[in-house]
Amino acid sequence: TEADESKELLKSILETFGERFPKTREFSDFTRTHFSESNPIDAPDESLLQWMTGEETLFRILERHIVAERLKKGFGEHGDDVDEFIGFSLSVQNRRKSRVGHAFENHIEEILLQNSVSFDRGKKTEGKQTPDFLFPGQKQYLSPGFDSSLLRMLGAKTTCKERWRQVLAEAKRIELKHLITLEPAISEDQTNQMSEMNLQLVVPENIQQTYSNLQRQDLMSFKEFIEEVKHTQSAL
Repeated sequence: TEADESKELLKSILETFGERFPKTREFSDFTRTHFSESNPIDAPDESLLQWMTGEETLFRILERHIVAERLKKGFGEHGDDVDEFIGFSLSVQNRRKSRVGHAFENHIEEILLQNSVSFDRGKKTEGKQTPDFLFPGQKQYLSPGFDSSLLRMLGAKTTCKERWRQVLAEAKRIELKHLITLEPAISEDQTNQMSEMNLQLVVPENIQQTYSNLQRQDLMSFKEFIEEVKHTQSAL
């Protein structure tokens, strides 16, 4: 049953990490050892979604366990300190939000590595701007003699909302920016705006089904993005 499976997974998590939240990178690595059915070279889109869903499942199992233990202790001297409880609750919410973004980047990085693509993660371009992924890397980007048509960048945001605009300023030498997201069914108004601003949306294949037929003509899969980057790098 699902409950038995959760118990087994919790046991495995606690044996590996103990009663704590591990660093996201450690947890992402752990996730991939448990969910390895799809091949990141043949099916990068599938692998990315499988690992993200897998990590979410494992994290919620661990979180439920740690939070339940903390709730049993109560908050403050008499166990009913509301402010202390609210502070704890906020820390739980913030951990969820920051962790999912890091997990997304971790799994993208692993897939790029397995596909033998050259890139740098989180390296500066201009000033304080740091695209999530820069291809082939910072050294080439900062070298004026390097052909800018062979440079690519990939922003990674699990949800876009209005934050997709941040990506536009992250690498001046790269005219067409790429942004990978897991957000389903972004409105046509917004995807039109993205196109107008030279932003190419990269959406895993399964999530593309939530977009209109017209929008889907302009979407790129993660596999297609990797193929394009490999093509630009074959010239190096």
